Amino acid sequence: MTGSAAAEPLPPPLPARIPRLHALDHLLERAPDDDAARFERASLLREQGLFEEAKADYLELLRRKPDHSAALNDFGTLVLKAGYCEAARSLFGAAVRHHPDNPNGHVNLANLLLLLGEFGAARNHFEAALRLDPGHIHAHRGIGNLLVELGDEANARRSRDLGFKGHAVTALPYRGHAAPIRVLLLVSAAGGNVPTGALIDDRVFQTTVVVAEYAEPDAPLPPHDVVFNSIGDADLCREGLQAALAIVAHSPRPVINHPRAVLRSGRAANAERLRGLQDIVVPRMTTLRREMLTGAQGAAAVAAYGFGFPLLLRSPGFHTGRHFVRVETAGALAAAAATLPGEELWVIEQLDARDDAGMFRKYRVMIIDRQLYPLHLALSRDWKVHYFTADMADRPDHRALDAAFLQNIASIGDKAVTALERLRDVLALDYGGVDFALNAAGEVLFFEANATMIVQPPLLDPKWSYRRPAVEAVLEAAADMLRGRATVIKQSQF
Repeated sequence: MTGSAAAEPLPPPLPARIPRLHALDHLLERAPDDDAARFERASLLREQGLFEEAKADYLELLRRKPDHSAALNDFGTLVLKAGYCEAARSLFGAAVRHHPDNPNGHVNLANLLLLLGEFGAARNHFEAALRLDPGHIHAHRGIGNLLVELGDEANARRSRDLGFKGHAVTALPYRGHAAPIRVLLLVSAAGGNVPTGALIDDRVFQTTVVVAEYAEPDAPLPPHDVVFNSIGDADLCREGLQAALAIVAHSPRPVINHPRAVLRSGRAANAERLRGLQDIVVPRMTTLRREMLTGAQGAAAVAAYGFGFPLLLRSPGFHTGRHFVRVETAGALAAAAATLPGEELWVIEQLDARDDAGMFRKYRVMIIDRQLYPLHLALSRDWKVHYFTADMADRPDHRALDAAFLQNIASIGDKAVTALERLRDVLALDYGGVDFALNAAGEVLFFEANATMIVQPPLLDPKWSYRRPAVEAVLEAAADMLRGRATVIKQSQF
């Protein structure tokens, strides 16, 4: 892709919608039972990011008309974006029950079920959508993602071809008042992308999404001020990153997370290049064929590489703990390896991340424009620590430890902070994150570092209010980086 060309027409910006909102307010004062006006008002409020106001309108509409298809789907999307998965499940489920012949409800519910790891149910709804509409591109995209989770890469690629060929460029709505900063957002059809929903404010940035693998190489690039390469998983998305290299080569604009830097950030590559950094403990790691690990000589093979038990096995290309197991004994190795997808598996030394109370700890620090930002400290009884499943919601003492870390990254000690700065310099990403723990000597126990770390705004429950300043600091830093890179190029033109 080269040069510049107009993208698809965008919806009217926010100022053009204010008069319509006023008109709808007057109409609903006279006719509060006007369902069409109520739905239009809810939609406009949702587009402006006014959660509570839109929620009130959707609830009122669904009280009067509980089978309103568009309201059920749009309200479900709204609450899912806010983090309320069970509420979204209820709304999408109602949309499917009331309108079983509408493929959109099936796709929305299927994508949520996929997110929740309910793969069988997700597949049923994707397939139902495709029976209703064989050309539904979002159903093809979703089932492609599902097939990757199931280890069926060949059929996943066929589904991605049906979902993305001819549909590689999408202009997202812009809702701002002033002239926008135009972002060219590169993504991979295979997944493994930086979650940017909370990072790129559509009241400031006008985003055009390009699916790198399916971009026409000779087509002109959409107009843009800055490129954000959100393809973050070097192990899963090598094809997408190679395609992104060709795209950024045709852009004169600044690039955030250059594909070259991301390509160097795979798990095995990081383990090698970070090993030996002062005050960072990197686990031993090797790649072995799954058939070797499931065979009679599997335990002898891992012993030959210097591994003892317990050890960790992981399928490449997956996150949030999927296809990642701990093997306690040599006798359990073959059965554990047989449960994981892929022809090759990573064998990883397990570092002891328990604190004095026997709780497993995982810290996350974000790297934004070469600055470190604390994002969370999770504590769990389980070795596989994720914030959303850790022992936090019912443990005020754990939340207090989290709060102390968020308020002052130096609480982990100068040795650890300096070690993270060394790691940041080697990683060389504009946007990324590091998961780690600490040992008794104050050294960093390295888990992973890449660009795909999720920054999830906290739920509205008051118990999580202490987390909001830290999350907002990360989001503001990312927005400042986007604005700053775009401004540099604009100023250089005058």
